[in-house]
Amino acid sequence: MDLKVEASENFARHIEQNSYPGRGLVLGRSSDGAAWLQIYWIMGRSPNSRNRIFQAEGAILRTAPHDPAALRDPALVIYEAMLELPGVHIVSNGDQTRTIHDEIASGGSFESALQKREREPDAPNYTPRISGLIDLREGEAAFALNILKANPADPDRTDRTTFRPAPPPPGLGLALTTYQGDGDPLPSFRGEPLWLPLEGDPDGLADRYWDGLDADNRVALAVKRIPASGGAAVILLRNRFARD
Repeated sequence: MDLKVEASENFARHIEQNSYPGRGLVLGRSSDGAAWLQIYWIMGRSPNSRNRIFQAEGAILRTAPHDPAALRDPALVIYEAMLELPGVHIVSNGDQTRTIHDEIASGGSFESALQKREREPDAPNYTPRISGLIDLREGEAAFALNILKANPADPDRTDRTTFRPAPPPPGLGLALTTYQGDGDPLPSFRGEPLWLPLEGDPDGLADRYWDGLDADNRVALAVKRIPASGGAAVILLRNRFARD
């Protein structure tokens, strides 16, 4: 199957027709080939999960409470979602973003950082931790995606899977989400990263993905554009709640 057709079908099935893919990240390349892209979104079913916005400060993307007085448990909902080192762009769905950043800064690797972490402790869902990396330090981009999931036979143990795909061609990205869909408990994502479409400019992409996510459950979305020729990255935001 043509990859663009597959990506379009995956977007329809796993995003537009899926009420709850959960948190998700996409790593890919702009359709004009001039930039690398990272997309990250959060969704929520509980009031605590929905009580959030994205805040961007330079190259740092954070979750923050929309209403601080209503925040009940920040442990798994407030974190840095995107961080940078020179030539290294990190995105994840939890505070492992900081673990990866600090490990690479001290000479370690993406994989060694995630060996220190486990799936989230939110039984019975045991939400997977999903992480992504675009590494531009050697000239040619290197991609990595990782998912930490509860072992199906023993959820006290964590299954660790890292993918090291070749960089996608222009207009395409590779994605992980935390869940296959809605449920109780929520079913964890299965299989290899999904091809998803990245056609259009970053603002249009932000609108397409935001509009594709379930309107009742979507919370916030960010698109990061990383110029292939160098220079500062730019993060665009969509938030369910207006920022104060």
